[in-house]
This record gives sequence, C-alpha cells and structure tokens, in this order.
Amino acid sequence: MTNEHIELVKRWQAGGEVSVEALQANADAAWDVYASAYAAAAADDALYAAYAAAEGCADAAADAADAADAGIYDAPADDAYAAAADAAYWVKRYEETTNEK
Repeated sequence: MTNEHIELVKRWQAGGEVSVEALQANADAAWDVYASAYAAAAADDALYAAYAAAEGCADAAADAADAADAGIYDAPADDAYAAAADAAYWVKRYEETTNEK
C-alpha cells in the first residue's frame, strides 16, 4: 500500500514537476491525517505505529514544501538544503516504520 503524501514528496525529491502549492496542500492534508492518527493512538496503544507513520509522513510533506518554498523565494541556500535533508530523513523513517519502499 503506497502513501500518496510520501509519493508526492518522493516525486519532488526526484526532480519531478511539483508546485509549491501542491506541496503545501500535501503537507496540510498529511497533517490532518497525523491529527486523526494521534487521536486514535491516544485511545488505543495498538494504533501507535499508525501514529508514528503519519507523523513521519506529515513531517516529510511539510519539509518538502518548506524546501521548495525556500528555493523559490531565494532564501539562504542552507535553509532549502536543510529542509530537503529533513524531508529525506522523514521519508526514510516513514519507510522503516511501515516497511514500505
């Protein structure tokens, strides 16, 4: 099962045509999923893995949006690189948590 939010981040990482607006919408949607998973995890410890995966997904999506936005608005290159590195970290953590690649 693939995750649409992570897949969009991966497409952006690979240099695909992804707009800042699409990345921001993706981040917002991923945070909504995370909030739902957090609420479910609070009610049932067995759902903690889903919560952890949703957290990684939301963080990756947000960092990708930040990196793309920083690049477009000519922020210091370090900001864009740091956000891109954070996105890569969260994609990897998501894949490890869910055993997806």
